[in-house]
Amino acid sequence: MAPAQRCPLCRQTFFCGRGHVYSRKHQRQLKAALERLLPQVEAARKAIRAAQVERYVPEHERRCWCLCCGCEVRKHLSHGNLTVLHGGLLEHLASPEHKKATNRFWWENKAEFQLKEKFLISPQDYARFKKSMVKGLDTYEEKEDEVIKEMAAQIREVEHSRQELVQSVLEPQAVPDPEEGSSALGSWKGTNSLVASTSQQPSYLDLPPTPELDWMETGQPLTFIGHQDTPGIGNIHSGATPPWMVQDEEYSSVNQQIGPSYEEFLKEKEKQKLKKLPPDRVGANFDHSSSTSVGWLPSFGRVWNNGRRWQSRYRFSSRTPTPQP
Repeated sequence: MAPAQRCPLCRQTFFCGRGHVYSRKHQRQLKAALERLLPQVEAARKAIRAAQVERYVPEHERRCWCLCCGCEVRKHLSHGNLTVLHGGLLEHLASPEHKKATNRFWWENKAEFQLKEKFLISPQDYARFKKSMVKGLDTYEEKEDEVIKEMAAQIREVEHSRQELVQSVLEPQAVPDPEEGSSALGSWKGTNSLVASTSQQPSYLDLPPTPELDWMETGQPLTFIGHQDTPGIGNIHSGATPPWMVQDEEYSSVNQQIGPSYEEFLKEKEKQKLKKLPPDRVGANFDHSSSTSVGWLPSFGRVWNNGRRWQSRYRFSSRTPTPQP
């Protein structure tokens, strides 16, 4: 009987020696395993002529299982913040260690000889991949330079618009004409005199009365119905207190307190404490607010505090025999 051997593809132990690799089950498992690896190898072969360079992301740390070598291999080749897609798998497929392991795997599992070349990369193909990788790096750097130039142009444009805005705000006002200088100076003096006079007056404004217009002139479509000022009540233009600052009569004299008083709070707090005590305790229903004399004593005191003391006295006297003379 042949010694026990274990097949990693079928995941079982067999005792038929080398005849197991020719069985249908083993060949079926071998074909399925090669078909799972073949799409990744074909995708790596497409990158030989046109290598793709991208910015590094954590997803580029993925690994794939090499069926021939029995180990995990990095799928992409990363350096710094750049990643060459399928660079790690191509480097592994072109290594001499992978070639030796592939030959041994094909011999041990009796796989189809025509499929072996699909899982190997020749040195010439790998050299071609290196050249395309250099071109890909140059193209990537050119794209990055263009992006940087576009960003710099946008920054310069924003800075230029900002400077124009600041300059338009800070530039002096237009100089008036000589003919209008005298009138502008007079208006400026009049404004200063008005400000000086108003600074010496009270806080409210005393504006001059508005002249009444002759609304009954011919050609006027409006009718004057007179002033609507209420006598005795002013407005904010005549120096009166604004309505939102006038205190109500009911609150001006008496300062009402909002919410419960401090005494009510203490009473409610005491009630909450009594609620936590057992309701059947002695004296729970006693009215503490009732008036009592100085010689007051509680009426309870019988056995187990059940009943009144006079009941126990009466029961004792009724059961005690009277002595015979």
